Amino acid sequence: MSVASFTQHHGPWTVADVLALPEDRSVRYELLGESLVMSPAPGLRHQRASYRLHVALDAAVRTTGAAVEVLEAINVTLPSGLVVPDIVVADAGATAEDGVSVDAEAVQLVIELVSPGNKTMDRKLKPMLYAEAGIPHYWRLEFDPAPRLIVSTLDSGRYAETTIALPGTVTRIDEPFLLEIDPAGLARQ
Repeated sequence: MSVASFTQHHGPWTVADVLALPEDRSVRYELLGESLVMSPAPGLRHQRASYRLHVALDAAVRTTGAAVEVLEAINVTLPSGLVVPDIVVADAGATAEDGVSVDAEAVQLVIELVSPGNKTMDRKLKPMLYAEAGIPHYWRLEFDPAPRLIVSTLDSGRYAETTIALPGTVTRIDEPFLLEIDPAGLARQ
């Protein structure tokens, strides 16, 4: 979509407006309230870590035989808008059709990988939105000063940290799926 198309949009943005935008792998479109937020595609470190975490989580899910699917950068429709988490674990029934979004009610886990340009979004705003939508688990991978995975579970409408996986140590995460991980290897080339 050209810049002119964005400036010609009148009124508040809706989920339908955002989902109607043409697919563009160089930009992520999210709707927070009635505001359209665009962010560039993630960098190499981010993509490398996302892929490796996805593979590890997918293996953990397959071991349990759970009826879920692990997806990267999929649109998730929230009561308050539309977001694109880095990794999503959603009920398999909700992903059976070739749609363009998954409803938050079908999401069991969201994972955000914190990049320099999205720290506030991933640490403060998105967790609040995910909690309001009732998504049971939220994980955040921080890269600096060294990779660490913060695991949180929804408790009384807010996320409570349950585990912090530190680099150089294999950490066992029990929920929502058993996963043993050392975050040090996630972003390494």
